[in-house]
Amino acid sequence: MADPSSYRPKPGQIPDSPGVYKFRDEHGRVIYVGKAKSLRQRLANYFQDLAGLHPRTRTMVTTAASVEWTVVTTEVEALQLEYSWIKEFDPRFNVKYRDDKSYPYLAVTLNEEFPRVQVMRGAKKKGVRYFGPYAHAWAIRETVDLMLRVFPVRTCSAGVFKRSAQIGRPCLLGYIGKCSAPCVGRISAEEHRELAEEFCDFMAGRTGAYLRRLERRMQEAAEEMEYERAARLRDDIGALKRAMEKSAVVLADATDADLIAVAEDELEAAVQIFHVRGGRVRGQRGWVTDKVEAVTTSGLVEHALQQLYGEERGDAVPKEVLVPALPEPVEPVAQWLTQRRGSQVSLRIPQRGDKKDLMATVGRNAQQALALHKTKRASDLTTRSRALEEIAEALGLDSVPLRIECFDISHLQGEDVVASMVVFEDGLVRKSEYRRFQIKGFEGQDDVRSMHEVIGRRFKRYLQEKQKSGEWTEEPDVETAAPVDDVLTAAGEPDRADGRPVDDDGRPKRFAYPPQLVVVDGGAPQVAAARRALDELGIDDVAVCGLAKRLEEVWLPAEDDPVVLPRSSEGLYLLQRVRDEAHRFAITYQRNKRSKRLKSSPLDAVPGLGGTRRHALLKHFGSLKKLRTATIDEICEVPGVGRKTAETVAAALAGAAPSAPAVNTATGEIIEDDGAPPAALSAERGQER
Repeated sequence: MADPSSYRPKPGQIPDSPGVYKFRDEHGRVIYVGKAKSLRQRLANYFQDLAGLHPRTRTMVTTAASVEWTVVTTEVEALQLEYSWIKEFDPRFNVKYRDDKSYPYLAVTLNEEFPRVQVMRGAKKKGVRYFGPYAHAWAIRETVDLMLRVFPVRTCSAGVFKRSAQIGRPCLLGYIGKCSAPCVGRISAEEHRELAEEFCDFMAGRTGAYLRRLERRMQEAAEEMEYERAARLRDDIGALKRAMEKSAVVLADATDADLIAVAEDELEAAVQIFHVRGGRVRGQRGWVTDKVEAVTTSGLVEHALQQLYGEERGDAVPKEVLVPALPEPVEPVAQWLTQRRGSQVSLRIPQRGDKKDLMATVGRNAQQALALHKTKRASDLTTRSRALEEIAEALGLDSVPLRIECFDISHLQGEDVVASMVVFEDGLVRKSEYRRFQIKGFEGQDDVRSMHEVIGRRFKRYLQEKQKSGEWTEEPDVETAAPVDDVLTAAGEPDRADGRPVDDDGRPKRFAYPPQLVVVDGGAPQVAAARRALDELGIDDVAVCGLAKRLEEVWLPAEDDPVVLPRSSEGLYLLQRVRDEAHRFAITYQRNKRSKRLKSSPLDAVPGLGGTRRHALLKHFGSLKKLRTATIDEICEVPGVGRKTAETVAAALAGAAPSAPAVNTATGEIIEDDGAPPAALSAERGQER
């Protein structure tokens, strides 16, 4: 625990101007980011008598070891920089909202030549118009199904669209009138885009004018005795009205607003947002957060506004934002919202009428969300705590293993040997901590030797990081670790845990945080290899066990008999999840690696020869075998290939030994050497591990 006076800046050092400040701990990790209208006045509040500070603020300043700041011109710039730094450094003492679910959106891909209407989740893409979020995907599909009668916009995937264009026949929706079939040229790209824009206008709330226009056209058709067209328009109007009925009118027509409500207690807070467009509730979402900093309702609202609109522009920011409490001060936040929208945004507390009543409804939703979250979390925490306690008891550990790392080896008959490392912390996956390795110390199939190499490399990195940070006082007697193929999984943004050592810029290091338990996929031989690797490095405070697949036995080092956990044990279930996740991650990497190897061609090594000309060469000659026998003059006949490139290609192919013919293992036929991978790999997958 640090004394704040030890790193308190001198009185004249802190400027009396707007800015953003960062507190760092003794390892350089950013633990808190804040902004201030006057840096001097705000930072002075942190260095008063500890007894006068809020308990959470006191914990933060005693954890910190230094403070630094950046001066900006305006409070709006400070607000934007604070949001950027919180997103970049993920400080442990800042409020961070997390979605309680992945909400679906109705999306229109206006960035494509033929826009498509579809359901989308996850990060928003540039050039796509979004509506929602909705509570359920089926609600989106029901709405779209009704509206396709009036706005027959394309909804098919790229593959279906391309196939229909090739065969000259539309899909079923084109035949039943729910798609305008631009794939076969029934309407032009310009007409289809106009149709998609009308769809967007209607979804954005501009419904009244469009319905009146349809009614006028219906009356005109009836007067001209075109009764079939009038009936069609009548049915279109009915379909649109049914779609509108699915979202009840809650505010005056043409009202665009977001209503934000907060429910909180001493430890947690829940935020609920209702998106109202055209007077109707078009979407709803919610967040929950731990109150890790001393924050008021106004502060929670400000953080919610930053997260909600930090990546939005234009109409995604509504004209009116209604909140239960105004940020302090409110002017910079209102100005920031106005800049993001491009026009005036009203940020206020509703005082009377329909908006106040609707805000009360949003508040009740927030209260229910907080109660439900607490119920789920209590149940989940109880189960995970019991699982960790059972593991600690079964393995004879001094304390529960809060961080578990599991390693698995994967290969195909001794080729493309790789390994995976997955991490569970407090019984939950930490995908940002996953790592993968290529086995480089030897050739061939030897799971025990591979496990020894991987464990050694992982913990050599750990010792090196400790030495860099000064935590390791003795020079570790280890050689430089072999290169490690470390990657983050595609699982969203990194999920950094508290207490993670970091680099000089405040970001977490890769291997500096040790586990309490290492789990290996295998039995006694693999466990012995892992324990031997740790002993060679002098690491004796990390427990090791193995989980064998045959009978789900837990093996310990130097033990002749395994530990058998009951089938109903939560501890066994957690170990199985850890082992299965390591196996999945390893075999996925192994398959990707093998796929890249099989797709390789001698043409890949030709300098200056890109993918377009490689494709042109293979298309012209039909196969790599025929290209290899071609003369330089014949290669020059390929469009885009000059004589110098042709000479380089011929020399490269002459120096490359022809590969053995590929055989389709399903049929036994020899596959022509065309530079492409064999089509049938399913038989090989049966021999993977």
